[in-house]
Amino acid sequence: METALTRLVGVRHPIVQTGMGWVAGPRLVSAAANAGALGILASATMPLDRLREAIREVASRTDAPFGVNLRADAADAGDRVRIMIEEGVRVASFALAPSPELITELKEAGVVVIPSVGARRHAEKVAAWGADAVIVQGGEGGGHTGEVATTVLLPQVVDAVRIPVVAAGGFFDGRGLVAALAYGAAGVAMGTRFLLTSDSTVPDAVKERYLAATVKDVTVTRAVDGLPHRMLRTDLVASLESSSRARALVHAVRRAAGFRKLSGLTWRQLVRDGLTLRHGKDLTWSQILLAANTPMLLKSAMVDGRTDLGVMASGQVAGVIDDLPSCAELVERIMKEADDVRARLTASR
Repeated sequence: METALTRLVGVRHPIVQTGMGWVAGPRLVSAAANAGALGILASATMPLDRLREAIREVASRTDAPFGVNLRADAADAGDRVRIMIEEGVRVASFALAPSPELITELKEAGVVVIPSVGARRHAEKVAAWGADAVIVQGGEGGGHTGEVATTVLLPQVVDAVRIPVVAAGGFFDGRGLVAALAYGAAGVAMGTRFLLTSDSTVPDAVKERYLAATVKDVTVTRAVDGLPHRMLRTDLVASLESSSRARALVHAVRRAAGFRKLSGLTWRQLVRDGLTLRHGKDLTWSQILLAANTPMLLKSAMVDGRTDLGVMASGQVAGVIDDLPSCAELVERIMKEADDVRARLTASR
């Protein structure tokens, strides 16, 4: 199936595996790429030397195009961009809008720039700055999310910009892909669906928690870092929601210390990243620290398997997913379903 997305990045199918922290590592990314989707490597939790190693590991596992996701507001964003350029990465994905200068640097090096946005005005801004495409995530999506559903947000963005739009938030099968294409999207991006594959390195016990979840078990909370965050409802989430400010601050400092050691960031950089996220928002000091070190909460679950201590970001689709196919099986199934749906629609005319 050829679309503006497949032509832009050179993949076989209009499907993107999103850059989920601690989840989208070399194994998952290369498996998604080999399946014909666009695999996106999550880099925000990696020190610079590990990022270069991870890029080379993906390249050793696949000849297909892949991308790297990074935080545009990170203190070392420029260094990460230079590594991507030096290693020949095809696509740069951003969780927040990159600056015009970063976009220009990447495009001059031949890298395709695809930021993720959650509002029409953000899509218009990055398109004006020169982004090649945009991923638009509706409120159904996992992690930090907005309030507008994909079915409302997607057509707004498609009508507002003249670059390929990739739909995210609520997609997991071929029916969703066809629906997104009908809205005018050039493809779909999926996080939770790729997390729940046999190629994902997330511990089996954590995957079982996702598979057991119903739609009502996926909630949106501000308790973790002060921002709307869609995740599985757990005892930890309930505890954070009921904690006093003093207790939350102690918890945040302890987590921040762990992330600082792991990432190599100084306390000054850590707080600065938190303050960047705080811009324009009424966050407490504990939320500022948690905003900067939320990756440690994710790591506890996604790497260490501690569902009691970690955060499990999740799209609402977790409530309707009940299996763990390989990336190859998943992509093949989605494309077959999409072809079948299109054939039925054609036959019913």
